[in-house]
Amino acid sequence: MCKKKDRHGFTLVEIMLVVIILGVLVAMVVPNLAGRGEQARRSAAKADIEANLATTLDLYEFDNGRYPTTEQGLQALLSQPTNPPVPASWNGPYLKKKRIPKDPWGNDYVYVCPGTRNAQSYDLSSYGPDGVESSDDITNWADDDQ
Repeated sequence: MCKKKDRHGFTLVEIMLVVIILGVLVAMVVPNLAGRGEQARRSAAKADIEANLATTLDLYEFDNGRYPTTEQGLQALLSQPTNPPVPASWNGPYLKKKRIPKDPWGNDYVYVCPGTRNAQSYDLSSYGPDGVESSDDITNWADDDQ
């Protein structure tokens, strides 16, 4: 009688088949994921500008009757400004993390009040991945060329 040998391990053909299948899967998935990191950073900046910082600036305005000036800047959300107009009803800090957030590329958000685009409130923007004012900026105003 012939004894059947115990098989231990995989054959070369089986290993090559698994590698080929994995290669095909990677080739299908990677192109779909390319560029998603930049898209996620743009979405995070947009959320900061249109929701997170906008809400805290609105709370500041609700308490004090006006938004912080350009000179007071976003720092006014953390500590009561001492330069005019000094808010009489400051009830901060308005930011939970006790620090002014940076945009997803590590740059400061640009705050101007009164705004040049939003004259009745403020302009808030991120210069985007290049860090300079250009067409890739994320803003709180609508532009036809964006």
